[in-house]
Amino acid sequence: MDHADIPLAQHDVQPEDIDAVVSVLKSGRLSLGPKTEAFERALAAAAGVQHAVAVNSGTSALHLLIRAFEIGPGDEVITTPFSFIASTNCILFERATPVFVDIDPETLCIDVSLVKRAITSCTKAILAVDVFGHPAQLPALERIARAHSLRLIEDSAESLGSSLEGRKCGSFGDAAIFGFYPNKQITTGEGGAVVTDDARIAELCRSMADQGRGAEGAWLHHVRLGYNYRLDEMSAALGLSQLGRLREIVAARARVASWYLDALSDVDEVVLPQVASAVEMSWFVFVVRLADRFSRADRDRVLAALRQSGVDCRDYFEPIHLQPFIRKALGTMPGQFPVTERVGERTIALPFFPTMAPADVEHIAHALTEAVRRR
Repeated sequence: MDHADIPLAQHDVQPEDIDAVVSVLKSGRLSLGPKTEAFERALAAAAGVQHAVAVNSGTSALHLLIRAFEIGPGDEVITTPFSFIASTNCILFERATPVFVDIDPETLCIDVSLVKRAITSCTKAILAVDVFGHPAQLPALERIARAHSLRLIEDSAESLGSSLEGRKCGSFGDAAIFGFYPNKQITTGEGGAVVTDDARIAELCRSMADQGRGAEGAWLHHVRLGYNYRLDEMSAALGLSQLGRLREIVAARARVASWYLDALSDVDEVVLPQVASAVEMSWFVFVVRLADRFSRADRDRVLAALRQSGVDCRDYFEPIHLQPFIRKALGTMPGQFPVTERVGERTIALPFFPTMAPADVEHIAHALTEAVRRR
């Protein structure tokens, strides 16, 4: 790849994926067809669960679960402020209250040691996020949820293919979701899914995703409030084709991550991502952060220097509790979640996708090293 322009992400669509989509276009069945059903069966098997419901985004999947668990006004959901905004928005969609808990500085997932003290009589659920592909401490969260009669929702939008203690991400808690945006491990273009062992929850989500239609499938018979969250057949065909290469894709992403880890191992100005010993990691992105002695302004100058070197990059994530809308809606403010804020001020997402070459990583590592040492 030309070092003058290395993108942040790039989807891995192969000729067989294109053929799969074209075959649907030629079939005359573009929605509510066999490809969606096949994709759901394959996805459930990949996640190690009984049921999958394919929908048009991970956000839609998470919204369906909030509704399926009857979380609404007056209810609280404990979650992380270090995530993509959708994990909080889906709680707000139903007028429930997100209750943030700070993160573990190594995994960047919710700090389990802080969860119990956040539980109140209004707490209805815990929404844990597998950040950047690394599982949250889900077995411990399952124990807490059981002890307090709470629902546990696993946001696995970024962790398809990861596992913890031999259990696959997506199989923890009461239900989980995946996302299939183009930068994910597999893509359907836009798309997502609910996965669960609970047949009732799966059926509720399937109904709500299809305008509230009942299980009997009558087209103009609506038994509950619903949405148009369906996944089309072309997207499902793409996902099914990509899912067949999941192991290959995960292995390719792991190789790129290993090149980065080797190339940056001696750069003490940079904190590398950590993977817990019980985790098999399916890398979603490769996010480093500057050491604590650097400021947000230093990080922003490093981002600018990388872009000048032809390396696309981004800060990732900006803490949710400091987003303008969230501050207005919830009254959150700087200083409430110091670990999240310290991490968020120093993150740098580097280009990461399975078709990268060692020379690309070498160029990026050199540009990053030069940029941070000039600071």
